[in-house]
Amino acid sequence: MKNRNNLLRMLLAALFLALAYVMPFLTGQVPEIGSMLCPLHIPVLLCGFLCSWPWGLAVGFTAPLLRSFTLSMPPLYPTAVCMAFELATYGAVAGLMHRIMPKKRSFVYVSLLIAMLAGRLVWGLAMLVCTGAQGFTAAAFIAGAFTNAIPGIVVQIVLIPLMVQLGEKVLKNKL
Repeated sequence: MKNRNNLLRMLLAALFLALAYVMPFLTGQVPEIGSMLCPLHIPVLLCGFLCSWPWGLAVGFTAPLLRSFTLSMPPLYPTAVCMAFELATYGAVAGLMHRIMPKKRSFVYVSLLIAMLAGRLVWGLAMLVCTGAQGFTAAAFIAGAFTNAIPGIVVQIVLIPLMVQLGEKVLKNKL
């Protein structure tokens, strides 16, 4: 039974990685807000919640680098490198928080918000390290982490808890 659960988690993680790879193509069709929807974030967060933190971390770290190496989007340095640390944090923190918190819908929101804040802080630190203090200001952090991401933040807050509940119902029947 444990091998079956591990296999299912691995398959789901592969699915989430594939979704992270293709979702920017779909949101890119909306030029005004396509990148603001943060299309890589949704599959990574779901992976953390549904597959556990190690898979969320792995998928989060891999997705932007894979897209950068194969499509040159996002640009590797500093964008994809910093995104790799950010998304790895999203997946890991979402999975860890979901594991330790009570299994109630309200705590999915709490886990999500903590993961979103932690990921954005890690992105800011990574950008600071990669670009230096002069190349990355507090205003750039606020704009990149929050202001420009408002549509994506809203989509994540609305969709992720619903998708986690649905995913857990499906997995409960399969495990």
